[in-house]
Amino acid sequence: MVVGLRNFTAGVGDGAGQPVLDYENGEELMHFQPHVAIVLGNHPPQSPGTLFISSKQVIWLSDVDRAKGYTVDFLSVSLHAVSRDPEAYQSPCIYTQIETGEDEADSEGSDSECDGTLDLSKITEMRLVPSDPSQLETLFKVFCGCAELNPEPNEEEEEEHNWIFSADLMECDPTDIGEGNPEWHFADNPSHPIGQSNGHHDLAQPMLETA
Repeated sequence: MVVGLRNFTAGVGDGAGQPVLDYENGEELMHFQPHVAIVLGNHPPQSPGTLFISSKQVIWLSDVDRAKGYTVDFLSVSLHAVSRDPEAYQSPCIYTQIETGEDEADSEGSDSECDGTLDLSKITEMRLVPSDPSQLETLFKVFCGCAELNPEPNEEEEEEHNWIFSADLMECDPTDIGEGNPEWHFADNPSHPIGQSNGHHDLAQPMLETA
């Protein structure tokens, strides 16, 4: 079931605190990264916070406002990649696309605020901007590992690599999909030529659009 982005305030401790995880059902904290700004859709970046990546979800908690936090399950993250293209965004970041369960026409471009409240159900893109860009590679690898821990329901018995592309796509101009463009980085495994997806077969289309 696709949930999308949602508010998260279940934290304990001082400062940004620690997120409360579902340890009883096997959830584990895999990585945390301080001093990470978050950008939701086309909205301005929010004050830096701490990023927590568990075996099931991505959690961001504000360092300034303890009542502010966001989370998204890995099952809702349809794509993640490292972006260093200043034309795509001003700072190097982890770029993600989020499944909301709504029609694309209803979600795209409609992530506006209503009465001063951000409608998270309309957010289909999220950027995580660490203050230290050298941490992007580590974050990307953690994202990849956790995505593999969360395959699409009822698809676990399918073939291991379900990203099958036509010869035309594999032989197209490499500059069209990021190769030769140092601003974008995707998985090094040649079986996964244009990044990481969480079991979705239409990865080529959004990647070409975001490049």
